[in-house]
Amino acid sequence: MSDPRQIQRTLDLALRVGEMLLSNGAGAADVTATMSSIAHHLGLRQALVDVTFTTLEISYQPAFDEPAFSLTRHVTHRETDFEDLTDVDQVVTDLLSDTIDLDEARARVARIASTGHHISRWAVTASYAFIGGGVALLIGGDWLVTLIAAVAASGIEVLQRYLSRLRLPFFYAQVAGGLFATLLAVLARAVDLKVDPSLVITASIVMLLAGLGFIGALQDALTGFYVTAVARILEVMMSTVGVIVGVSGGLTVGGLLGVDITLDPGAAGLSRLPLMVTGAAVAAAAFAYSAYAPGRSIVPIAAVGGVAAAIYLVLAEHDLGRAWPAGIAALFIGLVGFTVASWCRVPPLVVVVAAIVPLLPGLSIYRGLSLLAADDYAGILAMITAAAIAISLAAGVILGEYVAQPVRREARRLEQRLAGPRLVGPLRARAKRR
Repeated sequence: MSDPRQIQRTLDLALRVGEMLLSNGAGAADVTATMSSIAHHLGLRQALVDVTFTTLEISYQPAFDEPAFSLTRHVTHRETDFEDLTDVDQVVTDLLSDTIDLDEARARVARIASTGHHISRWAVTASYAFIGGGVALLIGGDWLVTLIAAVAASGIEVLQRYLSRLRLPFFYAQVAGGLFATLLAVLARAVDLKVDPSLVITASIVMLLAGLGFIGALQDALTGFYVTAVARILEVMMSTVGVIVGVSGGLTVGGLLGVDITLDPGAAGLSRLPLMVTGAAVAAAAFAYSAYAPGRSIVPIAAVGGVAAAIYLVLAEHDLGRAWPAGIAALFIGLVGFTVASWCRVPPLVVVVAAIVPLLPGLSIYRGLSLLAADDYAGILAMITAAAIAISLAAGVILGEYVAQPVRREARRLEQRLAGPRLVGPLRARAKRR
């Protein structure tokens, strides 16, 4: 390709696709490989792609004695939007299979970026209630705990949406969410409701952790994108610290009012295993729905989330600790996520992120906070356990994808910087001869 205008249009398409993937949680390796595939397929050999946490750059030099073309975009907005992720992934697949041309691809990407969602806000708020209620069932809550957890989750969603409109940093939204849930549990305890408030708070913590970039952060670290990995890990840590600050603030308020809610929910056991697995399936499906996942993927995601939770619960009852059962359950998600995603025609990232939600370490975080509030430094160990569970979940998913998704020879030649499994983007790209 030698036409400067076509070169600019090709680079712009690759850059816009990369921006949408990165802003929706795709790993830097997947974004780099996808952008390189687009440029190579459209005739730009040896285009250079550089991806960091906030910046994407792509450049191309037709010859050593000609000036280089270079475009840069900054990622300023991040969200979990599975619909846009799936649609952009399909555009790339169609482009690389020559189903559409450059102009049609550019038009479709622009349409995806400018089109809203068919799901109304009230439906998203209701889905958050199902996330909270499902997690409450998973950790052994009764019908009253489930109801209060559902109310807390929907209230958190409304509160965080309002704070987002005020353009406050996400850290403060996490603090507000944790504080709201804990104060609601304090109120339930103060009016002598027969409910374990610790279960309500634990369910709310899991909901607040859902959608954070655990998987993307570890994938970047494993695939050599250390700068982006550090930035993602710091973002996850700040969001998690926000939850901790909010919950600890609520516990402090409860203590000042003479309301003791620092109870340890303990292990629920397997006596209610079917109900607990159902809760996990509901939570996974509800999160996928709240993130605008295509309707065809909701039921399969629920099945994967439910089975993974059953694996975790059964293994956790055999004195294997918490990190190993979580890692093995996540390994299962990674193994089946690739196949399920192919059936549902969505990127594997959609399946694994949603299915992993019920396994997030809300219980360990709450235990740690409760112990620290009582000046028991064993709470530090509980916090370390929570971090170990989070790492095990992300590492298990990535390992499952390594096993389930072989890297084709052609993809290896075309995408040299890809050092791990693809969670977004085409698995095989065919270079178009010109």
